[in-house]
Amino acid sequence: MGTELLDALTVLENEKGIDKDFIIEALEAALESAYKRNFDQAQNVRVDINQTTGSMHVFAQKEVVDEILDSRLEITLEQAHEYNSAFNVGDTVEIEVTPRDFGRVAAQTAKQVVTQRVREAERGIIYNEFIDREDDIMTGIVERQDSRFIYVNLGKVEAILSKNEQMPNERYHAHDRIKVYITKVEKTSKGPQIYVSRTHPGLLKRLFEIEVPEIYDGLVEIKSVSREAGDRSKISVFSSDPEIDAVGACVGTKGQRVQAIVDELKGEKIDIVEWSENPVEFVSNALSPAQVVDVTVDKNNQSTTVVVPDYQLSLAIGKRGQNARLAAKLTGWKIDIKNETNAAELGIFPRVEGETVIEEDVAVVEPVEVAEEVTEAEVEAAPTFVVDIDTAEKTAE
Repeated sequence: MGTELLDALTVLENEKGIDKDFIIEALEAALESAYKRNFDQAQNVRVDINQTTGSMHVFAQKEVVDEILDSRLEITLEQAHEYNSAFNVGDTVEIEVTPRDFGRVAAQTAKQVVTQRVREAERGIIYNEFIDREDDIMTGIVERQDSRFIYVNLGKVEAILSKNEQMPNERYHAHDRIKVYITKVEKTSKGPQIYVSRTHPGLLKRLFEIEVPEIYDGLVEIKSVSREAGDRSKISVFSSDPEIDAVGACVGTKGQRVQAIVDELKGEKIDIVEWSENPVEFVSNALSPAQVVDVTVDKNNQSTTVVVPDYQLSLAIGKRGQNARLAAKLTGWKIDIKNETNAAELGIFPRVEGETVIEEDVAVVEPVEVAEEVTEAEVEAAPTFVVDIDTAEKTAE
């Protein structure tokens, strides 16, 4: 076996990045167990593999004692002096006990150990590679699916896309090429397990980083993302350079940049808004495309009261309250939306400069859906909506 084993280990080291010394140490430990098992020996032994010639030697380790109680583990001082006169009582003597047919046992053991260690090392390499890619985006190929998961080939490993991480407006077929967001990497007995998502807000953020060079270069910063996958998303962006239009950079010439992301997400609508540290401006921007005429901020309760024109109420709320809900998630503020008529009846609009409005608690009820187009009578009778960022629930007064 000799040099052939060393040559094989060198090839493994070069091709798979597996440390040759790591395998040799494992092989020596396995050969010690194989020697005891195959030759019915109980003594302490050490196996040495010569890394130049590849030869293998077995050494029995015995303690020097005055009186022998177990000849397999002990040796007298007189016997020890036959090997070296410098030994004293209590020292350990190594005596070569390599069997004649040890090469056969060594070959079988080496095959098993190398196979196992290569598998473990490959798993470790894959884990280390993918643990660094958590919260990152990768392109994979759909391989197969069952009732619970879709299995996506990421090259060296198969990732799991669970049902709740799949976009509701997508259908997946074998050999489809899709971009996925890596949410978690776990070590298991069968190797690393990769969990991916198509619905995570991080996927949208990474797609913008790919499509918009200004974001990749740090000239434009993504401040927050709110997403209802497959339907609509909002993203707030900011640039400290007054010469750079953060929103325009994300939209791109004739909308090419954002359209590429919309296509990847199968038509998901994306609102790009300007971030501001001023909550009045930020909340107003976040409710886009609706127009806002007034915003009252209650910092103690992290809430805002927003007044919109009567004809803009349904647009500000959105279908099933989606626009307001996404705006609340994007800004981190509770948003209470009122039209001008109701705000005037409550005496909060128009308000006196510097006036502080104290928000009252509101009961949580399920609001009726507001149509995209409403009549004057429906506007007057329409409820106002409150969106709580913590619960993302719709409430009506």
